[in-house]
Amino acid sequence: MANADAALASKPVRTTGPSGAGSYKKRSKLREQRRGRVGWLFIAPFAVVFVVFLVAPLLYAFYLSLYSKGLATGTTFTGIDNYVKAFQDPSFQKGVGFVISFAVVLIPVQMIISLAIALVLDAITTMFTRFARLMIFLPYAVPAVIGALMWGFLYSPTFGPLQQIFSLVGASAPFPLSPDNVFFGLMNVVTWQWAGYYMIIIYAALRGIDPTIYEAAKIDGANSWQVAFRIKVPLVSSALVLILVFALIGTLQFFTEPKILTLVSNGTITPDFTPNIYAYNQAFSYSNFNYASALSFALGIVVFICVYIFLFFTRKRGGFLS
Repeated sequence: MANADAALASKPVRTTGPSGAGSYKKRSKLREQRRGRVGWLFIAPFAVVFVVFLVAPLLYAFYLSLYSKGLATGTTFTGIDNYVKAFQDPSFQKGVGFVISFAVVLIPVQMIISLAIALVLDAITTMFTRFARLMIFLPYAVPAVIGALMWGFLYSPTFGPLQQIFSLVGASAPFPLSPDNVFFGLMNVVTWQWAGYYMIIIYAALRGIDPTIYEAAKIDGANSWQVAFRIKVPLVSSALVLILVFALIGTLQFFTEPKILTLVSNGTITPDFTPNIYAYNQAFSYSNFNYASALSFALGIVVFICVYIFLFFTRKRGGFLS
């Protein structure tokens, strides 16, 4: 017994007092710091690319927008004068008016087409559904430049297939890029390019809905139309709002399609057709980089205001827009 008591007395006892708790906190803090450093290492490549190719060019463009360059005066600091000039510029105002009216007409058409296709594909459970989704999504996989070039060939009044088809009956085909038709001609191109992408987003949201909700609605006597418009559409409203924001931002920055189709438009698409085209021509046709930078940021202000107004009127309590 004496030997056992001695052994117990000589065994170290682990303390749980203030010193032990402090040591544990220090070790936990060190572990958290090491994890934080590892996390920064993982995001460092993206952060470097983000800063070098997005933040730095934006800051440099903003710097340029605050100056003006003349042959006699050289480069001088003008502050917000370029922005005042941009918002008073009739060409910029005309371009902004066009993209806003274009968005007002285009976005509802895109959303109706995308939503209708998604609802149909969600209701059909055959092997044809996968093929249909792929074919409808395929235009989005085509680069915008390639797609615009293709539509330029289709729209061409000289060698396009549309003119050849009408010539078989001795008639002249309507020119989709004429001053009277350019609005709807461009709307057709953009809808073809983006409707499949929006459809996939809506379809994914529909597939995430619990099927038991549909079964309960049918037990209560709801038909297919009521299930579609009173259950499915409200449950994917968040996805619809998100798509609307993306579409609004993209439409207000309209550039690629009209720029590529300029050569076949016979002068309909002018150098100030949209704000982005106007800024591009100011920079690379007239070397007026300072004013072009101000035009770009002025368009950014317009985009921000339009998106904010849209989100303000579509906000939800308890939703992701609240």
